[in-house]
Order: sequence, then structure tokens, then C-alpha cells
Amino acid sequence: MLVLEFKAKGNKAQYASIDEAIRTAQFIRNKCIRLWMDDKGTGKYDLSKYCAVLAQEFSFAKKLGSQARQASAERAWSSISKFYDNCKRRISGKKRTARAEVSSASGRSKQGFPRFKKHSRSVEYKTAGWKLSPLAKRIKFTDGNKIGTLKLKGTWDLWQYDVKLIKRVRLVRRADGYYVQFCVKADNKESMSPTGKTIGLDVGLKEFYTDSNGVTKANPRFYRQGEKRLKFHQRRVSRKKKGSSNRKRAINRLGRTHLKISRQREEHAKRLARCVIQSNDLVAYEDLRVKNLVKNHCLAKSINDAGWYQFRKWLEYFGVKFGKVTVAVNPAYTSQKCSSCGELVKKSLSTRTHACSCGCELDRDHNAAINILERALGTVGHTGTWVIDPNALGDLATTVLGVTQVQQAGS
Repeated sequence: MLVLEFKAKGNKAQYASIDEAIRTAQFIRNKCIRLWMDDKGTGKYDLSKYCAVLAQEFSFAKKLGSQARQASAERAWSSISKFYDNCKRRISGKKRTARAEVSSASGRSKQGFPRFKKHSRSVEYKTAGWKLSPLAKRIKFTDGNKIGTLKLKGTWDLWQYDVKLIKRVRLVRRADGYYVQFCVKADNKESMSPTGKTIGLDVGLKEFYTDSNGVTKANPRFYRQGEKRLKFHQRRVSRKKKGSSNRKRAINRLGRTHLKISRQREEHAKRLARCVIQSNDLVAYEDLRVKNLVKNHCLAKSINDAGWYQFRKWLEYFGVKFGKVTVAVNPAYTSQKCSSCGELVKKSLSTRTHACSCGCELDRDHNAAINILERALGTVGHTGTWVIDPNALGDLATTVLGVTQVQQAGS
């Protein structure tokens, strides 16, 4: 699947209609969650049938297209099924009842009990309720909300695909405007010649990452750079009267600043991940649990600013796209173990140099990156199943990993 995004250009009346459609989609999702709470045994298809009942009962719900209503019900079921999966996996956390969910809406459950949404930012259509112009970058929404025709601004060549391949269209509201996303059912894989190289990556706070060859990439620290501007806009928001138009404008300016920082972080991770994947046949990295790491409040801001999760996400995405192998390994003792003799050398976080009695002296992160690569080459993955394609990796698949096929089946 491909997701192609364009910025939508319209007038104030059209933007107001989009907001109304988003509120309606949120209403339908919340009503489906309530039905599931009140009626035990409610399934996915029961929620889809309930959409027609809501359309007859509420006139504003009828304005939203039937398939858009079903998409909202599917969103509700997605959160419900995720909660069921967490319970089956026996994820620790207090189970929440429907009554407890209502009485303590601000609380969080580790098991992911479905919650009512208060601030939705998108509405999703399926294959009906919209028409794409064949000659210009325009899209027309034909449901009862009367959004009308929107101009599309972007560089993606959407028109090279058949309209039947577009399975979803989503309207998204952000701080800097409205966007239209197209989910296209198309093959996004590209073939590349094998390079015969393998690499291990150790992410950190001092450097963004250090590889097994000793090459480092600087940590850009986008949030730290924009923190002064963020505090300025936060003070502006706090000084405005609640509910006033000036406060809304100040919140929008603050949101745009946050959006710029998140886009910078995402683009940086995407650019580095693409370069790493294209230059190597196998990329090994740490299987970090970022949610657990940010519980350290002294380092939480720096860890979130580094964007390790975004980097891993793009590594795995480009790995599938270009037919390369990405392996997440257990990071335990990769910094303590000597990459030369295998002896454990205990060191604190402040010790940046690895010095072993065998004479090996390396940068701490460089030593860890070598251990990460060795651990990846000695296994075929962690929780997922890895299949390796010898045609994609050449001699690496048969000599280094010793298997017959290499391709990622899950991570």
C-alpha cells in the first residue's frame, strides 16, 4: 500500500464542512464504543449495522456518506480488537470496566481499554463519496456535507494509478491547514544490486547513531533548537483569555511550531534510514522499548527528541521496499561486552571509552555497534520470522546466514 498526501485548497465554507464531517465521524465512533460497552457480545458487523441506525436517528449523521460511517465504525472496532489482543497476551495492567471508563476518562489503561475521542482530526472515506478529476489535481466530495471540489497541491503523480486502486481517501486537519491522503493498492518494491555489506547501528544521545565501522552521525536535536520559540508561544497562549479568538490563534501558532519540529525529525530519520538501507544488504539495530526508556524523566525529553522510533520505522519500511534484511536484536550487554574477546567490562553511562584487558580500546558506541552486528549474524531475528532471498542478497544469504531464503515476514 502507498499513502500519497496532498494539501487541500478551498474556502472557509469548505473548511467548515470538513470540520463538520470530522465531528460526525468522531460522534459515530464514540457511539459505536458506547454500544460495545453496553451490549456484551457486540461484534464488528454489529457496529457496521449500527451506522445505519444512527443515520436514521440523527440527521447530521445521515449527511456523512455511508462508507465514511462504516470507516468510523471500523476505527472503533480497531481499538476494541486491540484491547482484546492485549488481554489475550496478558499484558499487565488493571482491567477497566465501562463504568470506570466513564468515571475516570483521564486515566490510562496499560491494556488499552477503548476510550471516547474528544479531539479527532480526520475523517475517512472508502471508495464512494468522492470523485477524482481526470484532468486536474482536484477532488470532489459528493456526500451530504457539501464539501465540494478541493484543489490538491503536491508533487505525487497520483494519476498514474487506476482510480480503482485507491481504496481509502482521508481528510486530515493539521495546524497549518487541511490535507487529503490517498491509500493506493500498489507494489512499492524496487530491486537493487547487492552490495555485500553488513552494518550494525547503536543509537544514542551524544551521536544519533554509531555504526560498526566507527562512522557517526550527529544528533540534530530539533526540539532543543526550537525550545526557545516554543516557550515563547506557550507564554502567548497562557496570557490569552480562554475561549477567545486570540487564544485560538495563539494555539494555532504553537501547533505550527510543534508541527515543524516533528516534520524535521521525521525527515531526518527518513533520509538517514534510506541511505543506510541502500548502502548495505543487512542492517542490525537495537530492539529498544522507547516507552520504557522515557520513564526516566531526566532523559525523557532527549530520548523523544532523538526520534529513535521514527528511525527504526523507516529502516524497516525501506528494508521491505528495497529487499534488504533488517534485524532487531536484544540490546542487553552490547555496551558491556568486549567486541574483541567477549569479556564483560562493566562501565557507567558516563564512561564513553571501552577499554578491555585484552588491549581492545574503542569508543563505547562503536564497540556496541560491533556486538549488535555479531549478534544479528548469529541469529535469524527475534520475535518475527525471517526468510532470506538469495537472489536479493547474493552470497550473503548462503555464506553468512546459512539459510536458503531471506525476506522479512514479520518484526
